[in-house]
Amino acid sequence: MLFLQTLSLTLLVGAPPLVQHIAKGHVSKHLTRAAIRAVVAEPLAPQTKRYTKKEVPKVAGGIKVGTRRLAVITGASSGLGLSATKALCDQGYFVIAAVRDTAKMDAVAQESGISKNSYVAMKLELASLQSVKDFVLNIKLFLPARPINHLICNAAVYLPTDPTPSWTDDGYEMSLGVNHLGHFLLVQLLLPELKRARGARCCIVGSVTGNSNTIAGQFVKPVAKLSNLEGLRAGGNKASAMASSPAERFDGAKAYKDSKALNMVTVLEMHRRYHNKTGVVFSSLYPGCIAETNLFREKRQWFRDIFPVFMKSIGAYVSEKEAGERLAQVVIDPQCSKSGVYWSWNGNARQFGLTTSKVKTEDGKVVNQKTGAGGAGGQIFENDFSGMIIDERTGRLAFDYSMDAVKDFL
Repeated sequence: MLFLQTLSLTLLVGAPPLVQHIAKGHVSKHLTRAAIRAVVAEPLAPQTKRYTKKEVPKVAGGIKVGTRRLAVITGASSGLGLSATKALCDQGYFVIAAVRDTAKMDAVAQESGISKNSYVAMKLELASLQSVKDFVLNIKLFLPARPINHLICNAAVYLPTDPTPSWTDDGYEMSLGVNHLGHFLLVQLLLPELKRARGARCCIVGSVTGNSNTIAGQFVKPVAKLSNLEGLRAGGNKASAMASSPAERFDGAKAYKDSKALNMVTVLEMHRRYHNKTGVVFSSLYPGCIAETNLFREKRQWFRDIFPVFMKSIGAYVSEKEAGERLAQVVIDPQCSKSGVYWSWNGNARQFGLTTSKVKTEDGKVVNQKTGAGGAGGQIFENDFSGMIIDERTGRLAFDYSMDAVKDFL
């Protein structure tokens, strides 16, 4: 329990007194929403734009791509995204690597053994809706006549120790803007290109932390809770630090969990609205706990040292390589052609590993490892979304408020 409590710690130092007052529930009925929004969203310092220069379009992509099938992956320069990129390239795909730093992508691709003829790096800053629009325009200039076979929305930020919110260029809290809204707009803009492809699939990476029917989602506080999504409804311009409500105090860990819950809600709502009309398969997955991923770079060093050991001890650990292969499997394996599914492996992450199995490591060694909690090994299966994720009213609200947020960029 101490370990779970430690995982859920967040820093709230520096919050204005009224924000603390609101967070404790002491909100006067005479305090207007506008006043709450003004205080909650008050910036501590001016923030520079993250997207300031449009990338020069790449052209003549048809010559480079040839007849290969085409996949777009966000966050392709590290962790799960890089491993999935390599897995797809190894399967003969051409990958458009959507990344913030194209030079970094080229460097890590070379280090990872990804041929420069198997991918192209294009700039995408998910913290800017204008950047998302420019990225899609650049894809169309690069490959004007080709459909997109698969779209993988993988990139994410996780800021659990931040005492105050960071904001996107459009004034949305960073986790909400990058993890959810940037990807939501990307799917909307690429949907016509996916529709033109036979067997197209769109996968938005989920998380057990956004699913309240798992150990990490239910017992590791704070718990994802979207409520009526009044914070998302409030719009940009720093109107709300949390997606659920402008009156909720900022909590970086919950902001991340809420954003991942929205990712999975989006998958189901797009499945309901688009699958039968377009044939596009919408899915999500939990690839297992990649305990050494850069997603935890904001965590303290002691956490980054002990977390992989703990995850292995309970059977939840999976290597970046295996997780990347799992993500690639969801978009290319014939058995994953069903839409509206949350894919998982080796147990449902609702219990600690109860059995020990022999698992082959990346260096070829065979070791005994706890299994059954979503970690290494095992077969793919259809997992269950939690009640909040499958709630159709929540899906409609999330879709409508998100469309309102991105409408100027469609």
